[in-house]
Amino acid sequence: MDTTFARPNLEKLMLLGVNLALLCGLISAQSVFVLADNVRIVNGIAVSPLINQTRLDGSAGDIIKEENKLNEFNQQIRRKYKYGTIYTIEDGLKHIKMTKYYKGRPVRLNVIEADFNINPELKIAPVIASDKLQRKASISSMARKSNSLAAVNGAFFKPQTGCPLGTLMINRKMYTGPIHNRVSMGFFENGFAMDKIQFNAYLKKGFDKITVDNLNQPRMLSTAVIAYTPDWGTYSTITPKYGTQVVVADNKVTAITVSRTQIPENGYVLVGPKSKLGELKIGDRVSLNINTTPDWEDVKHIISGGPYLVKDGEIFVDMTAQKLGCIGGRNPRTAIGYTKDNHIIMITADGREGSSIGLTLNELAYLMQSLGCVNAMNLDGGGSTVMYVDGNIVNKPPVKGGIALSSVIGIYK
Repeated sequence: MDTTFARPNLEKLMLLGVNLALLCGLISAQSVFVLADNVRIVNGIAVSPLINQTRLDGSAGDIIKEENKLNEFNQQIRRKYKYGTIYTIEDGLKHIKMTKYYKGRPVRLNVIEADFNINPELKIAPVIASDKLQRKASISSMARKSNSLAAVNGAFFKPQTGCPLGTLMINRKMYTGPIHNRVSMGFFENGFAMDKIQFNAYLKKGFDKITVDNLNQPRMLSTAVIAYTPDWGTYSTITPKYGTQVVVADNKVTAITVSRTQIPENGYVLVGPKSKLGELKIGDRVSLNINTTPDWEDVKHIISGGPYLVKDGEIFVDMTAQKLGCIGGRNPRTAIGYTKDNHIIMITADGREGSSIGLTLNELAYLMQSLGCVNAMNLDGGGSTVMYVDGNIVNKPPVKGGIALSSVIGIYK
C-alpha cells in the first residue's frame, strides 16, 4: 500500500495539462496568425504573445521527464518493498514499515529511502546536539532544530558526556578525528563515499613539525597529542602523566601549563607528553594543519560508524578489526548505506522484545545488501536506535522517545 502524506502531484499534472493544451492550441492556430519577433498578427491587430513556444516545449519536456523519473522511483520502491507499507514523505523520500522473520521470530523494521536526483531540494547531513560537543539531546529536538523530515541516530558517543566518537565533519568543518580505524561515510554534493579515515595532522613551527594525533577526542593513550578547540567546550581535558598543555591563540603560543586550561575562542589547546611538546615556547608562531586519508577534497560532511556491513557490494563485517566486539549478538540496530544509483537507505530494527527480537550484524549486513546497498555501515544501536519521520518517532526504542543522543543524520529541505 502506498499512502501519501505529502502534497499530491495534482498541481504538476494540472500544469502539464495546461501547457500541453496551449501547445496544441498554438499548433492548430498557425494558419490564423504568424509569430514574428515577439509580436503576433491576429485579424490585422498586433498582439503581444502569451507564450514563447520554445520555452513551452522545454517546460513541457522537463515536466514530463521529471514525472517519468518520479514514477520510475515510485515503481522501484513498490517492487523492492512489496511486503511493506510505504509512505511518501516528499517526492523522492519514502518511509517503509515492514516485518521480517528470522528463524520464525519477528523483527520490526523501519526504512528511509531517498533519491536526491528526484527532489534536489532534499539535503542530508549530520546534526549535533549543541554548539559544544559534550552535550546530548533527543532526536526530536535535533530534527526540529534542523527542520529534518526524517532522521536516525548517528555516531557512537561517550555516554557520560555526549562527545561523538570518531570522525565528524559538518559543512566542511572538522569537529572530531577518527578512532580505532573505524569506517566513516562521506557526503558530497553529488554522491557518497565510505572508507576508513586516517588522521594526518601536524603543528608547524618554522621548519619543524609536531605530529598531532587527534582532534576533540577523549584521551586513550598518554603518548598522544590531541588538539582541543572551542567546539570541545570551555576547558581542555586533564593533563596525562608527564604531560603538558600548550595554549595557542591566533597562531601564537600564549601559555604553557600542566593544568586544565580555558580554550581560547580564536585558537586551541594541545594536550600531550612533554617529550613531544616541550620544545614549544611562549611567543612561538605556529600553525595547525589537518588532513585526512583518503583525501576527500570536496566532501561536505563525514560521520563515523562501524563496523562495515557491505563493502563494494560484498558482505564485509569487520567487527573485531574496528574494536567493536562488544556490540555483537542480537540487538536493536541502526544502519546507513547507499546504492549504485546514489539512493540513501537508513534503517532501524527494533529489538529486545518478543514482538521484535533485533538483528545480528551479519543479518543486518545481508538486509542492507538485499536493499541494493553497495556500501553500508552500522551506526550506534541498542538503546540509541531511533527513527524520526515527519514529527514522530516511528519505531519503538527501549526508552519512549529515544534516549538523549550526541548526533543524528537528518534529511531536510
